[in-house]
Amino acid sequence: MQRKYAVHVIRDFCKGCGICMVLCPAKILTLSKDCNKRGHHYVIAKENGCLGCRTCELTCPDFAIFIECLEENSEK
Repeated sequence: MQRKYAVHVIRDFCKGCGICMVLCPAKILTLSKDCNKRGHHYVIAKENGCLGCRTCELTCPDFAIFIECLEENSEK
């Protein structure tokens, strides 16, 4: 069974420090071209590829990112 995960970024909390991007083992995080209300480029995630390790969530100094387990897929 393989689980799918979604990465959620609270844009206005993110200051674009890049810690999550460096530490993400799947390398699915990048900085957006747009800025948030505080004038920072915020992190965005690719739609697929999250491993669910929560490294980004646990290391974000601004609590701007969290992971959601979407479903379990049973591969036959």
